Amino acid sequence: MQFTSTRNNNLTVKFSQAVRDCIPDDGGVFVPSSIEDMRRWIYYIDETTPFASIAGSLTSALMHEEFSPIICETIATSAFPVAPVMKQLSNNLFMMELYNGFTGYHRDYGVSYLCSYLEYTLQLTGGKAVFLDYTHGSLGALLAKLLKGKKNIKAVLVYKKGAIRGLSEEDYVWNGGNIYPVEMDCSEEEIKAAVSSVFADASFVNKNNLTVANTTNVCRLLSQLFFFPYSFAQIKNKVEGDINYAMDAGNYGTLMAGLYSWRFALPVSRFYISATTELGRSAGGNPVILDSVVDFTQRGNTNPVIPANLERLESFFGKNELMMRNFVFPVDISERQREKAAKELFMNYGIFADKSTAAAYAVIKENEEIIRDDDMSFVLMAYNHPALSSEYCRHVTGETPETPDYIKDSLKPSSINKPLVSSAKELKEIIEALN
Repeated sequence: MQFTSTRNNNLTVKFSQAVRDCIPDDGGVFVPSSIEDMRRWIYYIDETTPFASIAGSLTSALMHEEFSPIICETIATSAFPVAPVMKQLSNNLFMMELYNGFTGYHRDYGVSYLCSYLEYTLQLTGGKAVFLDYTHGSLGALLAKLLKGKKNIKAVLVYKKGAIRGLSEEDYVWNGGNIYPVEMDCSEEEIKAAVSSVFADASFVNKNNLTVANTTNVCRLLSQLFFFPYSFAQIKNKVEGDINYAMDAGNYGTLMAGLYSWRFALPVSRFYISATTELGRSAGGNPVILDSVVDFTQRGNTNPVIPANLERLESFFGKNELMMRNFVFPVDISERQREKAAKELFMNYGIFADKSTAAAYAVIKENEEIIRDDDMSFVLMAYNHPALSSEYCRHVTGETPETPDYIKDSLKPSSINKPLVSSAKELKEIIEALN
């Protein structure tokens, strides 16, 4: 599979280079330039096909020019000891729980796949990789689990002072682990600026094999593609009409993964998403991307700290606005609509919903006439475990979801007894010491 840049269609690189470089030299972001037709395979899978098998088959489709099917299957099997859960709520309404991973977030799947890919391919080709990411705390707990025992990957994670969570003494690099946590006593914006400053030094990034664990990295993004054929396989024998997906906006990574699934020939119909300032609706109801008023060539370089999936969305549809408005449907959702949706999910189906899941269900409620009139089905994408938003759940329903032990462990405060870091220069010194 080949990849190009959103800002240079003449650039062509293999999957491994797109993952290694993370951001192309032109300042854009990597996107697939060729997509395999998986139609025969997609219609062969069904509800008995394991999630890891689907991921393995798609991994082989993505990397068959570089790695053998056995390696591809190994990457997927190692990454996914767990699987999403599909629940049927009514005849035409399903919910896909994406929080059955390691810390209760849907990103657990993508980060696990990225780590598995890097570890196995670095074993074959040689070299090391270092994650450099800002985190509120949960990413560190996740990477501590995923990198335990791995030899080729380390992570430098930057936290606000006092925000380290879910780490133990054995996880720290200075104790033989793979995590180097750093605290900075400043705002989130200032921390992100420091991390961005490190990535702005291209020679330093290349020399020290830096990358990110967010969806700027195309490997992390494409792993979310697996959700869609898996959900299709789970329900295709239970529905007759078209399948729609409803989701909260997030950073638009799940939306892009769904659109790439469509390019793989997955028979999905539409993607309904909560509207935001960045991706909203025109007076005529058509999707509008705010950044589109500025041409790619007039923009600054992609910031690896902030996922650039809206630029991928623009690149996906190009100038074809008609095509975009036939696939993507932003829906304005008020706080009142969201709370009403959360209450209905609890009252009708016994489901606790965080703000994200409630917003996605509110999107469905605003379009439920489609189900009645066209015999279509909706898949509600539930990103994160409701226990992570227990106060919101209690506020809306009067009850609190149970918190699993693995989430409790990931939320426990940790300390490192190290001096605070105050600049990008100090971050660079830490990274150089790792290598």
